[in-house]
Amino acid sequence: MPILIKRLLLTIRSHIDQLSWQAVVLAILAHMGITWLLLAAAGEQALLAPNTFFYYYVVTTSTVGYGDLSPSSDLGRLLVALVQIPFGLALFGMLLGKAGQTITHIIRRAMTGEKDVTHFANHIIIFGWHPVRTRKMVRYILADDKRVRRDIVLAVTDDIEHPFFSEPNVSFVKLSSYTDEEQLKRVGISTADRIIVEGADDNQSFTTALKISKLVKERAHICAYFDDESKAQMLSEHCANVECSSNRTAEVLVRSMEDPGASRVQQEIMSSLHGDTHFSMVIPNEVSRFTYADIFELFKRQYDATILGIAHNRSALDMDLNPPLDYAIQGGDIIHYIAPVRVLAAEVKWP
Repeated sequence: MPILIKRLLLTIRSHIDQLSWQAVVLAILAHMGITWLLLAAAGEQALLAPNTFFYYYVVTTSTVGYGDLSPSSDLGRLLVALVQIPFGLALFGMLLGKAGQTITHIIRRAMTGEKDVTHFANHIIIFGWHPVRTRKMVRYILADDKRVRRDIVLAVTDDIEHPFFSEPNVSFVKLSSYTDEEQLKRVGISTADRIIVEGADDNQSFTTALKISKLVKERAHICAYFDDESKAQMLSEHCANVECSSNRTAEVLVRSMEDPGASRVQQEIMSSLHGDTHFSMVIPNEVSRFTYADIFELFKRQYDATILGIAHNRSALDMDLNPPLDYAIQGGDIIHYIAPVRVLAAEVKWP
């Protein structure tokens, strides 16, 4: 007996696997139509109104059976017993099986990175996977409560499963290459707004950043990390929309030696999890020209924020740190400041 049951279940499973959603829906609609016609032929007028019939059909076929609606004639009861319930139960089981199979397929695709996010726009893409650093990146991004709400896409070539499956704001896409344009379309490279590149090594980071720099939209910003400072400098010279950073261990060690606590200051202002954090803000273009002195006290009094410097492009290659009080500022410039929380341009009462 157990062998027969197992074979029966395997046969049912095979049929469910081969059936499309269209076939399941058509079969259910056909069964509903046949049931309605048979009840009409049996004179069950009380069950034929569209709203009443749909409720009766679902409750009876699923065998919930509240008893408030049922056939009143002998012929009607016979049709329900021989046609509606037996065939309906089979279709109901098939519907549940197909739904379970679909949900399992969706979860499996999400876990293994088979999905694509071509419908995303203005999102963040992180290329590369490091068990510790990548988790920190996502945690730091999500900790900024006043940031622009962007979906996060983790793109990897590693053979791993979704490491942030419980986080609804993070999607996972597994690629065969970071430089293949067809693969890059799956992560919505042409509509992304912010991109982080940290490959398995400097060569992968360099080729990835170089490739995507030509595929992103004009206002997109790319950040890439390198151990080799010469590669960072070389990429910066060729790609204006890529902000390159490299290992600054030597600088941090010297500053900490000369000025104890310097490494702690750097740690505090770079992390959005606690303490004051480094933020930036683009001054609206319609704001009139003013001076550094005009906003230095304003930011401190109203937002408990300290302005560090003024930049004239997003990569801040020409940043003026701690400028003089008469330093001229205008719309389009970028303010870099530290504050307990992000200050939005719309919140500022500009001079």
